[in-house]
Amino acid sequence: MSQMVIQAAVTMNQLQQKLDIIGNNMANSQTTGYKSRQAEFSSLLFRQLNNLSAPENAEGRLTPDGIRIGSGAKIGAVGNDLTLGSVVETGRALDAALTRENYLFQIQVNQNGQEETFYTRDGSFFLSPVNNDQAVMLTTADGHPVLGQDGPIVLAEGFDSIAIRESGQIVVTRGGQNAVEAQLAVVEAVRPRVLESAGENMFRLPDLENLGFEMGEIIEGIGLNEDMIQSGALEQSNVDLSKQITDLIMTQRSYQFNARTISMGDQMMGLVNQLRS
Repeated sequence: MSQMVIQAAVTMNQLQQKLDIIGNNMANSQTTGYKSRQAEFSSLLFRQLNNLSAPENAEGRLTPDGIRIGSGAKIGAVGNDLTLGSVVETGRALDAALTRENYLFQIQVNQNGQEETFYTRDGSFFLSPVNNDQAVMLTTADGHPVLGQDGPIVLAEGFDSIAIRESGQIVVTRGGQNAVEAQLAVVEAVRPRVLESAGENMFRLPDLENLGFEMGEIIEGIGLNEDMIQSGALEQSNVDLSKQITDLIMTQRSYQFNARTISMGDQMMGLVNQLRS
């Protein structure tokens, strides 16, 4: 009986984490470029008691003979779903939607004094003044620099207009003359499930040394591609609310069943103690 209570308690803790993931997905259903996350469960340690030895017991049986006693379940992995969301045209020059799955913009983030490259599908960009207002830098809404082929994209002030081409080239108009002054450094996630969520609608590389991967096995650079970006548009979240609500209900039911197991176990232990006395 105590084993069942332990299993239920362990599983409830993991179900609570799944509820948190579902809640985060639902909260970001309107976040530009957000990619939903999914929890995958796996069994903890278990024992197999082979108490059925008669051959006739195996006839027509779909499950292994005997009794399987486990220790509950845990979240084995949290996967990222990088399938495309719907694209909405905005007409804004600095909005860019990636047209292919697993393509990512590169963002430079300063954490604890160290610069790290993060990745995102959110193509809502802005211009922030730098160098005493003599230039502007392409940034995210949070002010993080967007990376180009040569690092952060910095443009000299004084241009008339700016546009992002389908190839990722940034075209600036000065005095009626168009010129390509930068190129977005878009990459492809070769193994997107390995990427970790970094918050703020971004991903990061995990500890590759522990995983036994090289960076090139996870992230691969993309050259000039004329069909890479839809300019003047943004990709919406790929969260399927109906699926998330279904998962939420099922997870809540599982949580309730495990809670009921603990309650029933306590009642039965109380009855046993009364019989002993």
